[in-house]
This record gives sequence, structure tokens and C-alpha cells, in this order.
Amino acid sequence: MMRRTAFKHGPNLLLHLLLLALGVLWVYPFVWMIFSSLKTNTEYIASGIKLLPEAAQWDNFARAWRVGHFSTYFTNSAVITASTVIIVVVLSALTGYALGRVRFPGSRFLILAFTVTMFIPKGYTIIPIYQIIKHLGLLNTMPGVILAESSGAHVLFILLYAAHFRALPKELEESAEIDGSGFFRTFRQIMLPLSKPIISTTVIMQFIWTWNSFFVPLIFTLNKPELRTLAVGMFSFTGENTVDWTGMAAGAAISLIPVILVFIVFQRYFINGIAGSVKG
Repeated sequence: MMRRTAFKHGPNLLLHLLLLALGVLWVYPFVWMIFSSLKTNTEYIASGIKLLPEAAQWDNFARAWRVGHFSTYFTNSAVITASTVIIVVVLSALTGYALGRVRFPGSRFLILAFTVTMFIPKGYTIIPIYQIIKHLGLLNTMPGVILAESSGAHVLFILLYAAHFRALPKELEESAEIDGSGFFRTFRQIMLPLSKPIISTTVIMQFIWTWNSFFVPLIFTLNKPELRTLAVGMFSFTGENTVDWTGMAAGAAISLIPVILVFIVFQRYFINGIAGSVKG
């Protein structure tokens, strides 16, 4: 009996060991970067894949924060990301609610058109976005970067909201209409509070995308270095002849802290949001 049990669980044990090994390989570059932020530049180049530094160089973080202007870049990233997330959550929720709850001629075609836009590369849409921001007089301004980051259909989030709202019972809207609630009041007071998992999913994914965005902030802050975000600010460690590798690693470690915190706060809703939408 014991041999049969061991034989039965053998494949599972091998699978778990394989997944564990793959997990270690997947996480190792991240761990290596964290430890590299505590090394000297000479040790960084000579240490290879060695993790632990000979002596922790905490001044790398101070140099990144002050000399590398990461204090300014961090503030810019926080303002741009928070504003973009709020705009995307509101617009995606409204669009998803209209597509999920309102039946109108051509609604399916509109959903198909939204889905097709997911396959259009960002580089093809940046030109019209640039022209619109330019004509609005918002080039090299914080509002211009925020509008550029929050532009687009955000199809994935719209489809998640639409699937979620479509699965809610119609009795909720009918009872709200009896109480005298209009379309927007029903959405704001009843439907939106029920979509916390989707909101959390949108917040996490859009936060990560905007926080790590490089292409859009680079284009819209070319003439205003003080408006750079953390991703673009990494250039400040690249000199004409040398690169401050450990300062760059420290800056990358600093930029990861908000992403980790946001995921920890919203993680319990994240899986529920994806699973609920797929099921719906």
C-alpha cells in the first residue's frame, strides 16, 4: 500500500520540484538586481551572478534619490499614474456598463470593433495622440502626459466590466427605477459598488502599465526633463563614457516598491475579478 501511494504521488512531487526550480530561475534576476543595488560599481561588474555584496552600499539609494533626481521622478510618476488610473477606471466602467446592460442596434459590432483595436500596436496610435495633445497646447505638460497615458479604448477593462455588469440580475435595476433612480444614479450607487473585483483588477493592471510606461512619457517630456517619470529617468545614470550601474539598480529597486504595495493591497480582489469575468 505504501509503495502504491509513493508511486501515485511521485509524478506530483516531480512536477512540484520542476515548478519550484522554474520559479527560482524566474525570480533570480529580480533578487540579483536588489542585491546589486547594494554593491559598488566595480563589484557589480566583477561579481557575475554572485548575489551577496562584500559590504552593503546604502548610499546607492541616497545617490539615486538625490543626485539621480529620483525624488522628482517618483513624484511625477505618482501623480501621472494615480490620475491615469482614476480616468481609466471611470471611463472603462461607464463604457462597460453601457455595453453590458443596454441593448442597442450594433452593440455586438461595437464590441467586435473594440476587440480588434487590441491588436493595433501602440506605435501606430501615438501620432494622432501627439497631434491632439499638440493642438490642445499640452505638450511638455503634466496634463498632456496624463491625457496621453489614459487615451485609447482600454478594451480589456471594458470587456471585463461588460461581462461583470451583464451577469448582474436585472432586478437590481428594476428596484432602483421603482425608487426613482435614473441611469447614472443606478450605476453610481448600486452597480459600481458591486464591481469591486473588476475595479481592483483595473487598478492593478493599469497602475503597473502606467508606472512602467516609457514610450509615452519619453515623447511628451522631451523638452521638460523635470517632468520625466521613473522609467525615463533611468537615463540620468547614463553618462557620456560611463554608466552608474549600481545607482540604476537602486533606482529600479525604488521604482518597484509602489507596484508591490499596490498588488499586496488589491491582490484579494484581483483573482476574483478575473475569474468572475471569465465565468460570466
